[in-house]
Amino acid sequence: MEEQVILVDQNDVPVGQMEKMEAHEKGLLHRAFSVFIFNSKNELLLQQRALSKYHSGGLWTNTCCSHPRMGETNMDAANRRLKEEMGMDCELDYLFKFTYKAKFEDGLTEHEVDHVFFGTSDELPLINPVEVETFKYIRLEALAADIELNPGLYTPWLRICLDKVMEHVKA
Repeated sequence: MEEQVILVDQNDVPVGQMEKMEAHEKGLLHRAFSVFIFNSKNELLLQQRALSKYHSGGLWTNTCCSHPRMGETNMDAANRRLKEEMGMDCELDYLFKFTYKAKFEDGLTEHEVDHVFFGTSDELPLINPVEVETFKYIRLEALAADIELNPGLYTPWLRICLDKVMEHVKA
């Protein structure tokens, strides 16, 4: 079965659903989530997206991200994908949401209301190679500095929300 995304309006109110690839081809606003897992040293667990991903393959990004299914809460979806992508179970907290639009060289467009979740775990990931190439831990300050020097190595959504993520970590 083709994966569907939840189409939303600017207020994140569902207005329908659409096959994931079609929504990205048309650049339609849809619901997404991003998970940020920190270890006890306050290092962020990053994943490098699998090279075979339909967009942003090989780029570094937050611990995991995806789209909830119709009828699935954002929290349930975040926990499901954390397990599917990184082989991890972790208590998550919802922190904020943001809206962004990013066009890719392959003609696809991410246009998302992205719900951000944080968690803490020292469990090492057991990555799913279909989703994830590799992983690493990094301090937020070092990540911000590297994004400044090498923005093309990172996903647009990570670059866009990192400042707000850093504000929440300091709070």
